[in-house]
Amino acid sequence: MTNSTRLTIVGGGSWATALVKIFAEGGLQITWLLRSEENVSYFKQHKRNRNYLSFLELNRDNIYPTHHAQEAIDASDYILFAVPSAYLAATIADWKEFNFEGKKVIVSIKGVVGAENLVPSTFLQQFFNIPTSDVFVIGGPCHAEEIALDRKTYMTIAGKDREIVQQLTGWVQSHHIKAIANYDPIGVEYAAILKNVVGIAVGVATGMNYGDNFIAVLVSNALREVKQFLQAVDDIPRDLTQSAYFGDLFVTAYSEFSRNRTFGKMIGRGYPVPEAQAHMNMVAEGYYAVKGIYQIATKLDVHMPIVAAMYRVLYNHASPYLEFQLLEHSLL
Repeated sequence: MTNSTRLTIVGGGSWATALVKIFAEGGLQITWLLRSEENVSYFKQHKRNRNYLSFLELNRDNIYPTHHAQEAIDASDYILFAVPSAYLAATIADWKEFNFEGKKVIVSIKGVVGAENLVPSTFLQQFFNIPTSDVFVIGGPCHAEEIALDRKTYMTIAGKDREIVQQLTGWVQSHHIKAIANYDPIGVEYAAILKNVVGIAVGVATGMNYGDNFIAVLVSNALREVKQFLQAVDDIPRDLTQSAYFGDLFVTAYSEFSRNRTFGKMIGRGYPVPEAQAHMNMVAEGYYAVKGIYQIATKLDVHMPIVAAMYRVLYNHASPYLEFQLLEHSLL
């Protein structure tokens, strides 16, 4: 399959690598913006990302790696951002003069950005001064590791421009990828952020040896918190049982591939936050999301006891044991 469309992917982590695989297999011409010349050279020589999903060999025929940001942005009309939310502002700090007029921005980042706790799509839309209709969101439920292994995966492509959404879904369809069109980008984006917070909470409970019975109650209460939060930030009709919302939450809460769940397990086993972070080979975006979601919920007066408990554990050094003792009495 060949496709003359060019897509630039910004990011060198496992999820960015999985997205490179997906879109390259769809026949697009991929420009892959990596952080260093060494990473570019390694990929050219070995056809692999040396740091993430290093077992995965990619097809070099339609993937062009570069570490020059200007070159990468000029190369394509579609720019996909897949960097951790904590690093997004720094990544594009010097890009203010880049010409984004007419470009479509695709976001697959699961955290909030900056002191204003903006979702990444809003942050990028404001930074580059582009219309909201030109920004699209990729959601789950999907783990990079399973995509690399060609396991059956359902992805969500969300945006306001229905024609472009349909076009994007067509680009990623394959024998193992099914893309689902969605027209609620803010809801999909917030759901992707919230599920990482829930993943940490489930991990903490698992690390403290809570069983499946309790975790089922924890997750069901988390679903209610997600519903209340989404209603408060953007109260439109949406079916939260769709895979883009609760499906994404479930895979993060229960999968051994979930870095947020893994991070939470370490906290539940008594690791201090800095030590748990140091042991992680990848960024657990839920750590940063907890603070942002807690602050937004507080501002909107949304009652989210699980989020509040995670905030106290991760940022106020509260005892996970005592926080979950309190949660035991508030969960329904």
